[in-house]
Amino acid sequence: MAGTETTGDAPRTTTAVTKAGETTEEPGKPGRPGQPGKPAGQDLAGLEAGLDALDAVQIRRTSPAEVLVQKVLPPIVAVALILVLWKVLVWAKVTDDYKLPDPKLVWDALEQLWLRGELFDIIWTSVSRGLFGFLIALAIATPLGLIVARVKIVRAAIGPIMSGLQSLPSVAWVAPAVIWLGLNEKMMYAVILLGAVPSIANGLVAGIDQVPPLFLRAGRTLGARGLVSARHILLPAALPGYVAGLKQGWAFSWRSLMAAEIIAKSPELGVGLGQYLENQRNNSDMPGVLLGIIMILFVGIAIELLVFAPIERRVLRSRGLLASAR
Repeated sequence: MAGTETTGDAPRTTTAVTKAGETTEEPGKPGRPGQPGKPAGQDLAGLEAGLDALDAVQIRRTSPAEVLVQKVLPPIVAVALILVLWKVLVWAKVTDDYKLPDPKLVWDALEQLWLRGELFDIIWTSVSRGLFGFLIALAIATPLGLIVARVKIVRAAIGPIMSGLQSLPSVAWVAPAVIWLGLNEKMMYAVILLGAVPSIANGLVAGIDQVPPLFLRAGRTLGARGLVSARHILLPAALPGYVAGLKQGWAFSWRSLMAAEIIAKSPELGVGLGQYLENQRNNSDMPGVLLGIIMILFVGIAIELLVFAPIERRVLRSRGLLASAR
């Protein structure tokens, strides 16, 4: 039964329980039509859950068919179009044959390397040098980047120098490295380090600069200082920028190595991709020159796709920056 109670100034409505299952309305609190017996806290919880669902990144596993269409097919089509254009230019006689050979002649040069058993030796000579030099650069650049990012006086002293070294062409280091160290493997690694270390260190510094100060204050509150803070706070928080620096560092390593192999020639060094390219140039073998360029490009892309791209995707996905698992 519902009634009206008058107390002084204004009437007040009260609701009494007349049947089982009906709601009782408190004095001064209007009831909620259509939601009998549901507390307001549950409504707020449902609203918050809905907002969280809107903000959350929906992660799903990409099917093999989607990978084929989105990742594999486009580069294959691009390469096919380049070959078709190349063949058309050869047929059209836009230049002399020795300047632009037929693609089949380049394929024949590749086949000859394969039959002589030299193909994998040439590729491995350069790849092993590049990867080993990159690992050494990584071991040097990581602590260097941490010091430059966290010590103001060191940053003021060598920060501009590191940026300048990153913009310096790697080929400029070949001549002094030959004079300092001679025609040997040490010279090759010195050129790789001088090209890769500034790039990796600058990438780490940029990543640390983007770490929110709140993370560091929270770490200090929990007792994380010095190397512990660098290991558990700075490096994980700066990981996206660090990975970008690693990718760029590998690109600089590979470019530096190719420049060193093209310029420096010695029986002690063996034949890598750069030396093979230079040998074919000396022989005026244009199909061999183009094959050397294609192999250098192929190895650089393969290392990027097989090593650094999966690491970058994993880092970005762990931070909710990728819409789907690729």
